[in-house]
Amino acid sequence: MQLTHELSAAGIRVIQRPRMTKTLAFAMVVGLLLVIFELDRRTDAAPVQHLYHLPIIVASLRMGSMAGLGTSVASVVMYHLANPTLMSSRYKDTDIIQIALFVVVALVTTRMANDARRLHQLATTDDLTGLHNLRSFEAQLNEMIRASRTSSVPLAMLVLDVDRLKTINDTHGHLAGAEAVRLVGHTLAAHLPPEAVACRYGGDEFAIAIAGCGEYRAWTIADKLRGEVHALAPMLASKYFRAKTLSISVGLACSNGYLAAAPDGDVARAGEALFKAADSALYLAKEQGGNCVSAG
Repeated sequence: MQLTHELSAAGIRVIQRPRMTKTLAFAMVVGLLLVIFELDRRTDAAPVQHLYHLPIIVASLRMGSMAGLGTSVASVVMYHLANPTLMSSRYKDTDIIQIALFVVVALVTTRMANDARRLHQLATTDDLTGLHNLRSFEAQLNEMIRASRTSSVPLAMLVLDVDRLKTINDTHGHLAGAEAVRLVGHTLAAHLPPEAVACRYGGDEFAIAIAGCGEYRAWTIADKLRGEVHALAPMLASKYFRAKTLSISVGLACSNGYLAAAPDGDVARAGEALFKAADSALYLAKEQGGNCVSAG
């Protein structure tokens, strides 16, 4: 497997480059409103009044629908304060259109921002488990490797799969097998630490990267996941199964040596080396009969 690519639905934990925070967005919106208000007060010109759309758009995109609508209301108030004649005379058609546009821009921009977020989630999420898909996981892993190199902290990789899934498929049908994989994915998401990023990269195969995690802690986390899955009493394809029906095998590896061995800047190769070490450990766990953890 070559790791070269980029929750929430359940279990998605995203590590991204810094973006505009809500505090910064709020400060920008307030600043824009005040500047535009002063220009509007001095000029009383329609082109300047159209600038109120800018803070509305920023608030809708960066702070959500309520902030967008709130900013549109603030724009209406400032529009009236900057043009006192609106208070004492009847509205012109242009005034009504201007005020209506403030609200419409907020609604349309918020809808577009929500659609964009949903599309991004669909593009980065595994639809069966709600975890990252491979493309998204690889991007997060690359960021974690860069951070690990910069701060000299360890990075752990867990690779696991569901034991005897073929038997479940053959005996109870592929729907039961798919629901078993979904349940394992949700269980992983529920019990991983916040600094972990997990994905399903194959039929029943999962990879988990954990930032700032040494081998002992990685083993503890892996064994906890193994125990949680084994303790499940699942319902698969509308049929109840006893506890210990499902189990997973886990291989783990830590970054000590693997990240240092890769050339500087070759993040993808470092991730591939770490994955291969954990994958080799998974084979050892399978050879031991499954339902166990092995370290590479």
